[in-house]
Amino acid sequence: MQFISTRGQETVTGAQAIVNGIARDGGLFVPSSFPAVSRAELEEMLGMDYPERAAFILHKYLDEYDKDELLSALKKAYSQFEGGDAAPLVRVENGMYMLELFHGPTCAFKDMALTVLPYLLRKGCDLCGIRENILILVATSGDTGKAALEGFKDAPGIKIMVFYPDDGVSKMQKLQMCTQEGGNVNVVAVKGNFDDCQTGVKKIFGSEDCKKKLADKGYLLSSANSINFGRLAPQICYYFSAYCDLVSSDQIKMGDKVNFTVPTGNFGNILAAYYAKKMGLPVGTLVCASNKNNVLTDFFARGTYDAKRPFYKTMSPSMDILVSSNLERLIFELSGRNAALTAERMASLSSTGRYSVRAEELKQMQAEFYAGYAGEGDTVDCIYEFFEEYGYPMDTHTGVAMSVAQRYEEKMKKDNPKEELPPMVVVSTASPYKFPQDVLYALTGNDVKDSFKGIKRINLLTAMKVPEPLKAIRYKPILFKQTVTTEKMFDEVLKFIG
Repeated sequence: MQFISTRGQETVTGAQAIVNGIARDGGLFVPSSFPAVSRAELEEMLGMDYPERAAFILHKYLDEYDKDELLSALKKAYSQFEGGDAAPLVRVENGMYMLELFHGPTCAFKDMALTVLPYLLRKGCDLCGIRENILILVATSGDTGKAALEGFKDAPGIKIMVFYPDDGVSKMQKLQMCTQEGGNVNVVAVKGNFDDCQTGVKKIFGSEDCKKKLADKGYLLSSANSINFGRLAPQICYYFSAYCDLVSSDQIKMGDKVNFTVPTGNFGNILAAYYAKKMGLPVGTLVCASNKNNVLTDFFARGTYDAKRPFYKTMSPSMDILVSSNLERLIFELSGRNAALTAERMASLSSTGRYSVRAEELKQMQAEFYAGYAGEGDTVDCIYEFFEEYGYPMDTHTGVAMSVAQRYEEKMKKDNPKEELPPMVVVSTASPYKFPQDVLYALTGNDVKDSFKGIKRINLLTAMKVPEPLKAIRYKPILFKQTVTTEKMFDEVLKFIG
């Protein structure tokens, strides 16, 4: 399969898309067309385990990769997940389910892709005949950084450097990154927010001068953010798997529609659900859940994306984002794959902080998506009330999603009282133990300064098992303490590669 840039200037193979990460024109790679999954193929997937389902879907996009080798890599990646199932679906009540994506090595949904990406990238280099060393640059709002570091640690021929916003991630997320072991890793805090980190990394990718300096040192740039299709593609798989689990457990009949609610920051996770729908998965409404940084909610309501607004640090820091990079892929599709118009809109976003879509595009968006947001009080109330009713503890990001999902269903029942709603799957993106202070406050009203005391108290309250990777952090030394301005990010890159 061929991949094209959303800005129209480049066509590449899947392997090249993964190795390059971002197109030379600054656009994002998207498939030249969406591969179809037939009803018969969905039926066939029912009897597969998770790695087999993932290999089946991934190979439709990455057909130059050997299918057996791909399956072997996926089995190895997902064997790292606790409990024997990488993406279990949990029934909360009739019609409401949680898709748990936090059982991997870093306890967040980014593991679903970042345990696989090292294989996709290394094999992609082989397929492209690339012999240079690879330098991966990552901007993170919390979870991607640790998952990428863990996935690529000590990978031969690869170095990885992560930039995170100083004081813009949770204490546990910061500890996870700054205690990271591995001879090929580096972690640097940036003075600013996630958008500053992301903009700084994008500038390096877009600079021919930076690329030349890296090439002179024998390095080729790549990305582990969801701007890289190799990060996005594995996320498509768990929507198919969740649907198959619903059919297999007789919760729905094959062909019935299912709604998904996704806590959303950079728009990659919910875009993966949209791609699954484009492939033929029977998806009803995609509910886009934002926190107080509700730029996406406003966009879906009015059709104008306006990033020039106050930035809020919240208890769901992985969603504290004002420039949602993967939205570019959606507006490319909604515009009828108009690359020139997409490039024009992205230029407007860069220069003015805003752009607008046409009325017909807005109507199309609203037919596919419902967007809402939950403030800090809404999130706390939802986590508390949900635990009181169902005994199910949620992290803060999942709390945002559940709050928005419940309001969406209330609205639908009020607007269409005679219609039966499709089942709702809420995507649970992180373990509650990754945000122990905020989760403990939501459950009990008590504050605790020490993250590990918070973990212990949540465990006593909920009896939920504490993930082994989080237990181990307490006794690890802090290895990375550097903080820089955005202007000095590339200087740090050059120091790192030597």
